[in-house]
Amino acid sequence: MWNFFLLILIYSGIYAMMAIGQNTITGSTGMLSLCHAGFFCLGSYTTAIMCKTFGLSFWLSLPVAALVAGIVGFLIGVPTLRLKGDYLCIATLGLGEIIRNIATNLNPVGYQGIPRASIFSYEFASRNKWAFIVLIWAFVLVFYILFQQLSHSRLGRAMAAIREDEVAAQSNGINVTKYKIGAFILGAAIGGVAGCFMTAYTLTVNPSSFTFMVSVMVLCMVVLGGMGNYKAVILGAIIIQFISYFPQLFSLTNIIPAQAKQIIFGLILVIMMIARPQGLLGRDKYRYGDPRSMKEKLISYVKKIKLPSRKGEKA
Repeated sequence: MWNFFLLILIYSGIYAMMAIGQNTITGSTGMLSLCHAGFFCLGSYTTAIMCKTFGLSFWLSLPVAALVAGIVGFLIGVPTLRLKGDYLCIATLGLGEIIRNIATNLNPVGYQGIPRASIFSYEFASRNKWAFIVLIWAFVLVFYILFQQLSHSRLGRAMAAIREDEVAAQSNGINVTKYKIGAFILGAAIGGVAGCFMTAYTLTVNPSSFTFMVSVMVLCMVVLGGMGNYKAVILGAIIIQFISYFPQLFSLTNIIPAQAKQIIFGLILVIMMIARPQGLLGRDKYRYGDPRSMKEKLISYVKKIKLPSRKGEKA
């Protein structure tokens, strides 16, 4: 049971990266995309080809996987810019399936026996789950810090403006096309990195692992935690992965079939949209342009502290 719990932590970290990428596209910029499984597939296949066919190391294949997924994200973002709402959702769904079908036709059985990732002559073996947990969650932390800072920057404010009202944002001088394409590139690149880590852990790639349900699951993570909040989507990834493996974790597979998780994901989306559309944690309530400087905030905080009076003095 403990080993299975560690496995959930590993997959939670991998899917947390995907949720961060999905949140950049859907939560921060407001574009409903369902092709993240395609970016995941690109990262996995790129890593497998780089490591097995060309003999590159995991660390060299990692930026290549992000680059390939980012380029495809650019190619997807350009023709879908004029689409909104349901039309964009359907278009990206189809593009994600196209990527999976191309991968299936190129290599129907996938790749096996991919070389292990290593650092300083230490190989990350699948049986040593703690090493993978530290490695994966270190990258999750780095991505969280980077994208959290991005959301609080001028670029993040522009993306939020596009999400709230695209026409108003454009009328205020924001280049909507540039930011939409940029969001797709960033989200796709993070999806490719997640696929790279999945390949490094499982050492196999199978096209059946990148179905439409993967995109739905990642969207559930963003909706459950709270769109536009990077802390929330990481929490959503942990909860969804725990729900996915709950029957196996507590030996309830005879009672709860594996197909039940698809029903659960659908129910989560419906319930969250009705009961709490802002998600468990809601949007990030960061106040942009706080007029007080850090020094003024510190002085205000110190003044609120009541120091104990000395003996013989009036309190």
